[in-house]
Amino acid sequence: MSVMNTAYRVVVTARSFANTPGVHHDYLRENGCTVDLRAGAHPLNAAELAALIGGYEGAILGLDVCDSSVIERAHQLRTIARYGAGVDQIDLAAAAARGIVVTNTPGANRIGVAELCLALIFALARHIPKAATAAQSNAWHRATGWELSGKTIGLIGLGQIGREVAVRAAALGMTVLAYDPFSSTETLHVQRVDLNTLLEKSHVVSLHCALTPDTENLIDAPHIMRMRDGAYLINTARGPLVDEAALLGALQSGKLAGAAADALRDDPPTGSPLLALDNFIYTPHMGATTRESIERTALLTVQNLVAVLRGEPCPHVVNPAVMRVHKAGG
Repeated sequence: MSVMNTAYRVVVTARSFANTPGVHHDYLRENGCTVDLRAGAHPLNAAELAALIGGYEGAILGLDVCDSSVIERAHQLRTIARYGAGVDQIDLAAAAARGIVVTNTPGANRIGVAELCLALIFALARHIPKAATAAQSNAWHRATGWELSGKTIGLIGLGQIGREVAVRAAALGMTVLAYDPFSSTETLHVQRVDLNTLLEKSHVVSLHCALTPDTENLIDAPHIMRMRDGAYLINTARGPLVDEAALLGALQSGKLAGAAADALRDDPPTGSPLLALDNFIYTPHMGATTRESIERTALLTVQNLVAVLRGEPCPHVVNPAVMRVHKAGG
């Protein structure tokens, strides 16, 4: 059956995908997809996603919660195309049980996230948010910062984003340490160390690992105590990697000079005491929100989705053991 005679029903909840015009929308139309844009102001919770998922053969999801209750309502669903790399919000076991193929876009947003990571480090090191806010109120606040050159950064996770950060940090004259037991990729200018050594030697600790049961609360009170006094913690990965109560105490006591996060355990946060601290910076999960990252991620997302729906090879399947050959129109 030709593609033009095939109609795939696809729901899109990923916000920047839906709100950014570009070739990704054309690609869906040109490959026989009828698209329903259902992105909200925030990622959908399980109840919201479950209420709309039925009747679609494909879903393009952002950070929406796709648990077993959603999968149970996805009667026609053949593939979930994750708009992004992380799949911790998707119940992969439930998807596997239903034969639903899950794909992602590893590395497509690596430059945007890496650049935000460096921006947050600069913001902390030079006290930029506090100084800029004071200046807007006609106050003259000139806190003494420190230069990144000659300092040590420790990267927890050396995947594609971690490697991009490593390259940029080395170019700034920083010593780069990395801990990643799951990656053997060699990266220029990076010294592999164990986690405790990284924490003890780094002026900046930056998180670039996936969220799994083993990494939840990876940075807890004992690990924070191992960090240098006055160090900075950066998290542009997933909020639950950090024990937020332990982080709050370390920032209040001065154990850590500052921290920045592009994600918290609850996004958007409601009433988090971290947001009241002068030495904490929060950005609304915007690491991948650059025009270039959006375009790369969106195009790879739709290529993944269409390939699975048409039964064609797809290199970015997260659960290849349950990959089914989908005949066009079948």
